[in-house]
Amino acid sequence: MKVFIIGLGLLPLIRLFVLGYQDDLSANPIEFITRSTGTWALVFLCLTLSVTPVRKLTGWSTLLSYRRTLGLFVFFYACLHFSIWFWLDHNLSTSEMWSDVIKRPFITIGFTAFLLLIPLALTSNDWAVKKLKRSWAKLHKLIYVIAILAILHYFWHKSGKNDFQTVGIYALIISSLLLYRLKR
Repeated sequence: MKVFIIGLGLLPLIRLFVLGYQDDLSANPIEFITRSTGTWALVFLCLTLSVTPVRKLTGWSTLLSYRRTLGLFVFFYACLHFSIWFWLDHNLSTSEMWSDVIKRPFITIGFTAFLLLIPLALTSNDWAVKKLKRSWAKLHKLIYVIAILAILHYFWHKSGKNDFQTVGIYALIISSLLLYRLKR
């Protein structure tokens, strides 16, 4: 099943390669790829956060064994999202990148969410779980902060175009998943 999930998780990336090969990445391919990888990071974030509620509602305890894989796909697509932005929008110039991070609030929020994902990805292994013990669970609660920051990042990005429909759906999903945890 884990291999199946990994295969499904790679489909959005394969789709981008196919669209690129067919020269069908829209009129602005950099923007298309950047948005697509960001969207998939958010989709996997929603899937990762949904594991616990679905498990508790259905009793399917095997879902827990897939949460790590889903969480790593959040990081994978967030890394692609950041890398494309840094490479193609800023030509790997750290000074340009920092200027953009400081100048535009939605970039600041997204960059902060990305930085917070790094320790989660680095400690998403059995060795880290054993070594960090209770601290591991506390550290991984950062995912809730990351979820809020991701929605803010997306909201501010869309606010320039007054396009709130899609971000509203994601905000509703994330809010529901976080409220479920607060109630419990």
